[in-house]
Amino acid sequence: MSDFAIAVLISGRGSNFIAIQQRIEEGSLPARIACVISSRADAPGLAYATERGIPTLVMPGKEQPEEKITTFLLEAFRKYDVALVVLAGFLRKIPRAVVEEWPDRIINIHPALLPSFGGKGMYGRRVHEAVLAYGCKVSGATVHLVSADYDTGPPVLQRCVPVYEDDTPETLAGRVLQVEHALLPEAVALFASGQVVVSGRTVRTGATKLTQS
Repeated sequence: MSDFAIAVLISGRGSNFIAIQQRIEEGSLPARIACVISSRADAPGLAYATERGIPTLVMPGKEQPEEKITTFLLEAFRKYDVALVVLAGFLRKIPRAVVEEWPDRIINIHPALLPSFGGKGMYGRRVHEAVLAYGCKVSGATVHLVSADYDTGPPVLQRCVPVYEDDTPETLAGRVLQVEHALLPEAVALFASGQVVVSGRTVRTGATKLTQS
């Protein structure tokens, strides 16, 4: 088992978390998921984690003081000896104090080509609706470092998908999600193999890619 431990944060079914775990089980991703943290106690992704013996935690609610949420997250990361935090469909903002204590060690997947179509409230269907309304010819997915503000950290990996004239938010979302499921594990693999170098807003990566199934 790999010594490179990651914490995966989810808010729903956790399809990107599942994509990572499947790559780990296949042996194509040199990492292990040390814990799954959810912003919701009823998130379906928690059941998947429990079935595989992965420890699960539920964050304090939004009504709790930010200091309590910060303490909860930092204690969890330390308890499970986490090397990288992966936001996989996580719909809560990470407290500034956590980002400052974990610089360049928190990544997020966004269903568009940042800096376009990012920011507060831009998630899920809303992103794809905005892409189509703007008349874009391409969209895609971005893995980026997490900063204190929504979707403003430097990109680690990006990949395009075409936008077709007859696309709906659902068809575009499906095409982008397929890319997300490949891109996020690829980013984790780069961190696990020490191939990510951050200099300001420039993120340099090696050429390693996961074997496509």
